[in-house]
Amino acid sequence: MKTYRSLVLVSSDARSLELGAQQVFQKIQQEVNRLGLDEEVSVSMVGDVGRHDAIPMVIVYPEAAIYGPVKVEDVPFLVEEHLYKGRIAAGLQASQRELSGRIAWISARKGTLPAEKRVVLERAGVIDPDNIEDYILHDGYQALGKTLSEMKPEDVLDIIKKSGLQGRGGAGFPTGMKWSFVAKAPGKKKYVVCNADESEPGTFKDRLIIEGDPHSILEAMIIAGYAVGATEGYIYVRGEYALAQTRLRNAIQQAKEFGFLGNNIFDSGFDFDIHIHSGAGAYICGEETALLESIEGKRGEPRIRPPYPTTSGLWGMPTLVNNVETLANVPAIIQHGAEWYRSIGTPSSPGTKVYTILGNVNVTGLIEVPMGITLREVIAIYGKGMKEGSSFKLAQTGGSSGSIIPASLQDTPMDFDSFTKTGVALGSGALLICDEETCVVDLAKVLLQFFRVESCGKCNPCRIGTERSYTILDSISQGTGTLKDLEDLKMLSDKMTTLSNCGLGQTAGTPLRDVMNYFRAEVEAHIRLKVCPAGVCPMSGRH
Repeated sequence: MKTYRSLVLVSSDARSLELGAQQVFQKIQQEVNRLGLDEEVSVSMVGDVGRHDAIPMVIVYPEAAIYGPVKVEDVPFLVEEHLYKGRIAAGLQASQRELSGRIAWISARKGTLPAEKRVVLERAGVIDPDNIEDYILHDGYQALGKTLSEMKPEDVLDIIKKSGLQGRGGAGFPTGMKWSFVAKAPGKKKYVVCNADESEPGTFKDRLIIEGDPHSILEAMIIAGYAVGATEGYIYVRGEYALAQTRLRNAIQQAKEFGFLGNNIFDSGFDFDIHIHSGAGAYICGEETALLESIEGKRGEPRIRPPYPTTSGLWGMPTLVNNVETLANVPAIIQHGAEWYRSIGTPSSPGTKVYTILGNVNVTGLIEVPMGITLREVIAIYGKGMKEGSSFKLAQTGGSSGSIIPASLQDTPMDFDSFTKTGVALGSGALLICDEETCVVDLAKVLLQFFRVESCGKCNPCRIGTERSYTILDSISQGTGTLKDLEDLKMLSDKMTTLSNCGLGQTAGTPLRDVMNYFRAEVEAHIRLKVCPAGVCPMSGRH
């Protein structure tokens, strides 16, 4: 691997590109070549670095100097001053503020967060996502080479099982078990599908994984295809994720050119191809059977189960459906082994978890933490504490379908097993941190508003339950609720959870359940006293 004296990174999120980041990137390359520094300086583009007040942004390592906003006309001075003369170009530096960590390698390079362990985000923000050679230089496709040259399909299944990897889409189902179901299922053709719909509000981790390291998803899908006997894969990408789709298409084209996709990969006799399918912004298509219906060109509605996709999925064939983050763990597990992976996290939930952290903390963005870390530690270490003058009240996990976690549970280990035993859910990967000015009635009303709009309407418990729940919560927020409403909300929560056809309706009752379990006194204050303790709801007696 070639070693460079300096690494230059240019932000390439959608807003940066609008403001001329591509031109800045090209100009830096021109100036580096002009000064004869091309053998010493590597120039790459990275995703969203989390600072929208100073873009396009240029970051130079090993000094970790942050410049921005950088214009094309600034580039000659920046390159000459910093890369040629070795001095910080002080006049171009961004204001002193901690980056959000959306591409969270900056903190890792500082060495200030000893709890961090990069697995999924190891290359995101470090490599040029549009350059397959950069991915290969950082051990890319080594796991695929090992798989096809040294391992049988059953060996791959065994290592994934032993690793203890669980689905990162929210359910936490054992990944190795799901792969085995597909491998054993009879069928003339099998498929591997990557769920990159990511429709949960407040969640953007999958988008940034793809934008920062698209080849890792391709490599994982090829390995999965080999393990389960599939020869074709689909990546279902949210329609709004234009940059992610562009990078995936570019990665697929490059992988084909290098022989990692297509026929007879690595002269192994194994064939595999991948297609991109763009979604149309429907939340319901994040549910795996509705996603399969959408790929087939049908209306995105959940299927009756059983049969499950593992035996009858895409076009009736056995289909493996995995979330982006789940797949992103696979190459590292194959390369380093199951024991290595199990050394991270907890015995029941090995590995790391990627979260988007938002809300009333000092630092927001994308983080990767070991399974088993506590909410208190996440807020203190990764969020740099609550904002000044505020105190922690609750966290809403996993987007709309996650749980509302009270302050009393902030020391519960954040892993699938511990959260399940406590009666809450870890969710897909969003952490909304709320302070005492958040009203739980208002929060629940916002969540049910989302569910009732996004319900596909196929089953009565979800279609009617979400609408009725929202109406009751709105009444309570207006000061016209009654104590009987609390009984009705509990009944609706129970019925939606047990009778709904798919995960959307089954989790729509979660906010109601958690509000009743942990914040009943606050809800009763709205009803009995006609007062919103947080001063949010529009009622008489508002603080």
